Amino acid sequence: MELTSVLNQSLTYINSFALRCAVGLNISGHIQAYGHPMPLNELARSIPISPEKDMMLGRLMALLVQKEVFAQDEAGCYMLTPFSNLLLTERSNMGAFTCFITEPAFTKHMCAMSEWFKDGEAGSTVCMAANNGKDIWDLFRENHELGNLFNEAMASRCKQQMGVFVKSYPHMFADLNSLVDVGGGTGTAVKIIANAFPMLRCTVLDLPHVVAKASKDDSFNVVAGDMLKKLPPADAFLLKNVLHDWCDEDCVRILKGCKEAIEPRKDGSKVIIVDIIQDFENNNAKATETGFLFDILMMCCHGAKERKKQEWHDLILAAGYSGYKIHPTQLGADCVMELYP
Repeated sequence: MELTSVLNQSLTYINSFALRCAVGLNISGHIQAYGHPMPLNELARSIPISPEKDMMLGRLMALLVQKEVFAQDEAGCYMLTPFSNLLLTERSNMGAFTCFITEPAFTKHMCAMSEWFKDGEAGSTVCMAANNGKDIWDLFRENHELGNLFNEAMASRCKQQMGVFVKSYPHMFADLNSLVDVGGGTGTAVKIIANAFPMLRCTVLDLPHVVAKASKDDSFNVVAGDMLKKLPPADAFLLKNVLHDWCDEDCVRILKGCKEAIEPRKDGSKVIIVDIIQDFENNNAKATETGFLFDILMMCCHGAKERKKQEWHDLILAAGYSGYKIHPTQLGADCVMELYP
C-alpha cells in the first residue's frame, strides 16, 4: 500500500499535463459543439488528429474521465462535467490557469526547490535561483508570452471568484461611491463589480505594463501606479489574491497605504481582502489542500506565503485598523475579510 501511495504521489503531475493537453486540444469546446454525448472517433475527427492516434486519445480520455474532468454514458460517449464546463472560453476559461501553471518556463522553478533549500542565498527565492537572480515580476516583464499567460490565468480565476463574490456579499458595496482594485491586473474584477453595481465608481490600479493591456471599458477607470508608493483616494479598496505575493513588512505597507487613501473617511469605508486563510474552518479537504499547494507556490515564486488567522490578525493590527470581520466563505480556498479604518 505504501509503495502504491509513493508511486501515485510521484505521478500526480501527469494529471496536470493531461489537463493541459485537453485544454490545448479544446476537447471541452468540441464536446460542447457536438451537442450530445460524443463518440471517440467523432472527437478525434473534430480536433482533428490522424486515425492511428485515436486509441491514444482514448487512453488520455480514460485518465480524464477517472479524474472527473469528463464523463461517459453507457455507450462510452464523452460528456462535459461541472469541471470541464469551467474550461470553456465563454465560461470562466480556467484552462488559461492550467496552461500558465504548467508552462515549462514556470514549472522549472519547482524543479529547483531542493537546490534552493541547500544552497539558496538568504533573501532569494526559488524563482530567483532558477533564473539568475531575476524575480517573477522581472520574468513577466521580459517574457511577454509568459506575462500574458499570467494575466489570462488571473483573469480566468477572477471570473469564477467574482461571480460568486458579488452575489454572496452585496452588502459590502452598500453606501460606497468609489472602489479601487489594488493590483487588479487587466480589470476583470472591477468590470464584474461595476456591472453589478453601476452607481459605484470603480478603478483598477496596477503597474503600467499591466494596465496597458486592460480592456477599454467605460464602466471603470484605469490608473498606472505602484501600490507600494501611492494609491488614488477612494471609499474602499479591494485586495484580491494580492497580499499572499508579499512579505509581512510589505503587506503592512500596502494596508497602511490603503488606510491612508481612504479620504475623507465615512461610514462604510473599508478595505476588502479576498485571500486564503490556511486554518479557516471550511470542512472542505480539497480547499485545505489547495491552500497548502498555493503556500508552496508563493514560497517558490515570491518568497511569500499563505497565512493563518493569527498571522492575518497581526498584519491588520500592525497596519493600524480599528477592527475587521471574516465572512463565511463561498469561494473555495479563499476567504473574505472586511477591514475597518
